[in-house]
Amino acid sequence: MYLYPVAYSAWVSVYEWDLSTPARYVGLQNYRALWSAEFGEVVANTVWYSVGVVVLSQALGLALALALNNRTRLGALFQASIFSSYVVSWVAVSLLWIWLLDPQYGLVTYLLRLVGLPSVNWLGDHRIALWSLVLVTVWKTVGYPLVIYLAGLQAIPGDLLEAAALDGAGSWQRFRHITWPLLAPTSLFLLITLTVASFQGFDIVRIMTQGGPVTATMIYVYYIYEQAFQYFKLGKASAAVVIFFALIVGLTFLQWLLFRRRLHYTA
Repeated sequence: MYLYPVAYSAWVSVYEWDLSTPARYVGLQNYRALWSAEFGEVVANTVWYSVGVVVLSQALGLALALALNNRTRLGALFQASIFSSYVVSWVAVSLLWIWLLDPQYGLVTYLLRLVGLPSVNWLGDHRIALWSLVLVTVWKTVGYPLVIYLAGLQAIPGDLLEAAALDGAGSWQRFRHITWPLLAPTSLFLLITLTVASFQGFDIVRIMTQGGPVTATMIYVYYIYEQAFQYFKLGKASAAVVIFFALIVGLTFLQWLLFRRRLHYTA
């Protein structure tokens, strides 16, 4: 289900094919065609988008988990409310935020005008369009790290925290020396899964910006879609898929190498 499409893409990547004429062998020409300023911008956009989503989602998810780490009904209500955005489809979320961020009639624009601030073209300004998508993505996905971090927090033995408190450790010291180190496996899991998911971002770009303005929000998977199904350059799109697969595998392995010595598991 996963390896066959990648292997087939590797085969197509050495051919020139537009779906309507027979494939023509061109060797590594498709890979050389990717070596361009446009492709470099696509990679840079994808990296910035991924970094923004992963850092903000994990940080906000951890903060919310620490705040909601209780078994009260109110805490459960907040947890369910935050997680509900994660299970809503990307289409619904994207359409909602297109309206909210509308520079003339959107709710965000209305609130800015109420406090005397000028309206902002969130999706039409090339300087902030990508970061607008980052914030929308974080809003939708923050429920996922929240739930995972809550599971990690509830797996930490309470006697460790109680012993530290009896020894005079404050809340910050308990978090720094006990909670955070024991959450390392959870953090690594979230780092890898959120990175892979953010690199695969497509729906939000397709619906909200179509890669624009110009190419300010053109990220990797949308670039593959555009090359394959708008320009019908199947060979070039397949070459991008092969490079993308190698990047994901390499990045995942690098993250594991960097963090494996910092992992602490409870008994």
